[in-house]
Amino acid sequence: MEPEDLKWYFDPKTGDVTQGKEGAWDDRMGPYDTREEAAAALDIAAARTAAADAEDRKEDDWGKPASWETDK
Repeated sequence: MEPEDLKWYFDPKTGDVTQGKEGAWDDRMGPYDTREEAAAALDIAAARTAAADAEDRKEDDWGKPASWETDK
């Protein structure tokens, strides 16, 4: 048995949580270490997206607007 066969996956189309790679790759989120993590896949993805968006905003903040954005 391969290590990924012991991991958990979430199918966003059906809401099913499965152990091992079942179904097509585009119908699978994971792998996750536990069934509970897989069941929370959408929440985990949303939190990761929010964190990445916040980091992008932080990196884009240079402290002052670009010269073409200021009123002259």
